Amino acid sequence: MKRIWLAAVFAAGVAAVCQAEGDGWMSDMEAAKKTAAEKNRPILVDFSGSDWCGWCMKLDKEVFSTEQFKKFAADNLVLVLADFPRRKEQSAEQRKANDALAEKYNIEGFPTVLLLDASGRELARTGYRPGGAEAYVKHLKELVEKAGYKIEKK
Repeated sequence: MKRIWLAAVFAAGVAAVCQAEGDGWMSDMEAAKKTAAEKNRPILVDFSGSDWCGWCMKLDKEVFSTEQFKKFAADNLVLVLADFPRRKEQSAEQRKANDALAEKYNIEGFPTVLLLDASGRELARTGYRPGGAEAYVKHLKELVEKAGYKIEKK
């Protein structure tokens, strides 16, 4: 049983690292704002406890790690992960930046997912939703269009 638990913890950690370092996720909000302005796209910020928050890991597994979400995001969003790990190493500078973001946007729980414009103005707020990638992408499309952005249908 101990091996199964350790394997699950390791797998969750690997998934969190993959989200943070790959698939277009950024950790620098100022760089994200610049990219959002250049591409005329909203910023999706995932406030996550990637290595301890069960709902955060569920959202990553069911949505953010899927090809359907990755394709939609690559065509329509700028992605930022504001992570608050308990076991994973994180620089003091990154922790401070994430704390400042959480304070600025009054984040009270995880996961919290924000859509922002290129200036950092909040357009929408959501979190985990059941239904998997298809339902979540549909929800995001509605939020993005309501905020006045055009969805790329590639």
